[in-house]
Amino acid sequence: MAEPVLKLSNLTKTFGALKATDDVSLDLKPGEIHALIGPNGAGKSTLIHQIAGSLRPDTGSIRFLGHDVGALGVPERARMGLGRTFQISSLTPEFSALRNVMLAVQARQGTSFRFFRPVMRDRTLTEPAMAMLERVGLAGRAAVPAAELSHGERRQLEIAIALALGSKAFLLDEPMAGMDPEGSKTLTGFLDQLRAEAPILLVEHDMDAVFALADRITVLVYGRVIATGTVEDIRNDADVRRAYLGEEA
Repeated sequence: MAEPVLKLSNLTKTFGALKATDDVSLDLKPGEIHALIGPNGAGKSTLIHQIAGSLRPDTGSIRFLGHDVGALGVPERARMGLGRTFQISSLTPEFSALRNVMLAVQARQGTSFRFFRPVMRDRTLTEPAMAMLERVGLAGRAAVPAAELSHGERRQLEIAIALALGSKAFLLDEPMAGMDPEGSKTLTGFLDQLRAEAPILLVEHDMDAVFALADRITVLVYGRVIATGTVEDIRNDADVRRAYLGEEA
């Protein structure tokens, strides 16, 4: 059996009297989509912050690609290949889609922008950036400022940036948020293909998308894992139905 790409072991995080993360363990295997679901206030965002490195757990460990990353910050984890997209877009809005991806290409190359020639003519940046836009279906929108892209297109652009950074796993924080049904359907199809590139830890409230995409689902309630299993396992779990899906057992 392949080793997990990402492995959380017994993470805890408290804020005063609030235990936001309560002894959480889960893993992400190669080629899979592992969905993390739970009601508002369940601690999903707190957990994602700990995985990404913007928040340190009080106890427990996080291993990525076999390495303990607990002492590393966000940039170091990103350079290792932990790609994150945000619930609230973090793009540079005045830059074109192409230039946003070029920034990621430049960061991966580890070199500064070339000031002795126009940046947009630097083929060592533009060609790989355009290739990433083509992969996510945005090549025709390359010249459009990020601020003028639709919500779904901005999500695709964030993924193109993560791809340009050489991500080995993706943390996707509610990528369907704010999308219409058609946009959700399009992005669901794209994510289904993306898992072949790198596994995905998916935080999402759109249960249709979760059930369509997830190989496994972990349910978080009040910071604690109450169930992990396949879609069918979660559909049939009485505790999950009571705590989250709003059904009677």
